[in-house]
Formats: sequence, structure tokens, C-alpha cells
Amino acid sequence: MKLIYTKEYVNNPEVVLILAHGAGAPADSSFMEALASALEKEGIACVRFEFPYMVKRREDGKKRPPDRQPKLLECFSGVVDAVLKDVGPDSLVLIGGKSMGGRMATLLATEKKGIEGVACFGYPFHPPGKLDRWRTDHFKDVEAPVLIVQGTRDPFGKPDEVADHLGAQPGILLHWLEGGNHDFQPPVRLQKSQQGLIEEAAAETRRFIDENLNVRGR
Repeated sequence: MKLIYTKEYVNNPEVVLILAHGAGAPADSSFMEALASALEKEGIACVRFEFPYMVKRREDGKKRPPDRQPKLLECFSGVVDAVLKDVGPDSLVLIGGKSMGGRMATLLATEKKGIEGVACFGYPFHPPGKLDRWRTDHFKDVEAPVLIVQGTRDPFGKPDEVADHLGAQPGILLHWLEGGNHDFQPPVRLQKSQQGLIEEAAAETRRFIDENLNVRGR
């Protein structure tokens, strides 16, 4: 499997985040490139990969739906194993991802050892407009701290909806990006940029790590 590393990965990184892509865009989409770059500027080395259905799409150009959950998790778990073996015990290893990739990260963190934190960017709390189909039942079983960075205009979960549904969920931290949609794109009237919100997301990820995970004591 081809992995995409940011430059600092090879320099005994203090923190590594394994980033999974969303359902419709590959690991090297403009959003994923910008996010990985912003995270690295915050001292977080990133590793990206692609799920099997996206690998096939890259090979023949045909769009496919995501693989079934067990196959997605098997692939994700294999990447985690490879990274844990590669970096050794001195690096803090987190997992996360964009949308579906973040959801798979939270699911994997309910069962896999060696994961010390989860960071999700645009979590798909529910399908747009379907508040009877929440994807949060497993949150109570996630053993690592979780950060979810979400745009306030995200149709997959807006502030009032999430607050009413989740309440104060132990171990789940939320950071809202004012005006951001599912791709952290704000409306023109706010005079903000997608890049600016991505950088805010990266800075919040660094803060989450520093305040909730024992980085310096490793």
C-alpha cells in the first residue's frame, strides 16, 4: 500500500497523525493536502493512505461506493500497525480523518490498542437532514480522547443538533469553526477563507494534543 508522508515523518516525529480520507475524495485531494500541511506546521507529522475502493478508482477512473465497514477497518488497522512498527515507542500516534475517515478512526479506536488519540475533521454525525440516523452509538466505547473539528454550517451535524443529541459526552471534545461547511469553506460575507479555517483546525489539534495527551513525558 502506498503511504503519503509529510516531510517531518522521517525525523523521529514527536507526534504522528494517521489521516484517512472521506468517502468521495482521495488522500491527495486539495483539502487533505492543505490539512496535512497545516498540521505539520503545528509539529504533527502526517501519514495518509487510501482505502481499497479508492485505490481501484485511481487505477481505472471508475467511481465506486466505499468498501463495507469491516474492510475499511481492516485496511486502517494495517496502516496503524505499519506506522507503530516504523516509529517505535517514542512517538505519540493518533488516528483520524476527514468525514468517513474520521468516523472509521473512532470505530477503530474502540477495539485497537496503541492508539493514543483521535482527531476528526468534519464528522458525519448523521446523513444531511436525517436526524434519526446518528452515527455516535460507539462513542462511549472509544478508549482514547477524541477531538472533532466541525464547521457550524456542516449539514452532517450542526451545533444545536449535536448539543441536543450528545450533551456532555466524556472524552469527546468539539471545536466549532465559525461559518465552515463540511469542507471548512465559509461564506464570502464572513471574510474568512477555507485555508484559514483549516489552519484553525490544525492549531486546535495541536492544543488538543498538548492539553490531553502526555507528549512531553514520553
